[in-house]
Amino acid sequence: MINATGVLLHTNLGRAPLAEDAAMAAARQATGYGNLEINLGTGLRSKRGELARAMLAAMTGAEAALAVNNNAAALLLALASLVGAGRRVAVSRGELIEIGGSFRLPELMKAAGIRLVEIGTTNRTGIGDYERVVGYVDALLKVHPANYRVEGFTEAATWREVADLARTAGVPFIADVGSGLLDTRVPWMRGGPPTWLAEEPGVRQVLSDGAGVVLFSGDKLLGGPQSGLAVGAHDLIARMAAHPIARAVRLDGPTLAALTATLTLYAEGRGAEVPFWAMASADYAELEERATRLIASAAWPALVVAGASLPGAGSVPGATIPSPIIRLEGDPDDLWRRLACAEPPILAARRGGHVQIDLRTVHPSHDDVLAGALKALGG
Repeated sequence: MINATGVLLHTNLGRAPLAEDAAMAAARQATGYGNLEINLGTGLRSKRGELARAMLAAMTGAEAALAVNNNAAALLLALASLVGAGRRVAVSRGELIEIGGSFRLPELMKAAGIRLVEIGTTNRTGIGDYERVVGYVDALLKVHPANYRVEGFTEAATWREVADLARTAGVPFIADVGSGLLDTRVPWMRGGPPTWLAEEPGVRQVLSDGAGVVLFSGDKLLGGPQSGLAVGAHDLIARMAAHPIARAVRLDGPTLAALTATLTLYAEGRGAEVPFWAMASADYAELEERATRLIASAAWPALVVAGASLPGAGSVPGATIPSPIIRLEGDPDDLWRRLACAEPPILAARRGGHVQIDLRTVHPSHDDVLAGALKALGG
């Protein structure tokens, strides 16, 4: 499908497109043999994902790392291995998240046998709320609300405040930062971090603030395959890796190959080549020029107007990326359906009584395909 919605991480379309290097690595692993867990120097069996784990640790400043099949699995594993059934974990009421598919944090904690201790209120949970329960609970959990934002009269304890309290009390601090921004400095993007990332926590920074374990997604802002990544203290990661659930949620060979190739791009200073970041950093003027050329060749009534793209997939809530938008004239329901039934299918957006096409999420090689589909509308 061609994603013309302007939602960069479109959950219904598979979230982050893989970088070519990552896709090729997965294909090679899937269609042949590869070194999944062999030490070629000794001929002995090694640990699965050893290279990916080493790169994750190096990139984030962690002592150790672990990769499983999604971030919910990483959280389940962390709770089961670092806390244990029947024990208490404190979470702010403002962080009791629900994500797509009706997945709710309290239900996952219940499945792990954890006794949830709610603290604070929906809009205000300060460090004092944690202090009041720290002698009663067995761990502190702080979750970044990656798919919503609470505004107005609000307060939230910082990652560092919670980490310092957990260290003093001698209990684990599990930090779930969700979307997987490796570093708030975004060193792989020319010009530094964009303004729309201002509120997003970075894995390296949260770990530096003192979290025992930091959990995050391998897709979304990292731009790799669906996976859940954990970085942190060596002893805590070792306990996670040794738990029986770790075997149930481990990555398969092709996914691990794609993740390793994605991490290699960052390690080599080529993070801007990851499709998510390539789309996010596409120049407005160049997108506008592409849009103007497209509607000129399409022979269908349309305008190029100012609009905005969305990071998507429960990442960077409330943030938008300025983008030029192609606004098509005509019945929006009919136009949307006809584009969706094209070959290949083109998924556009319906907003404000119009069908809109956002080229930020369309590869330039597909511009001619789009133009052909728009011409066919008048046929």
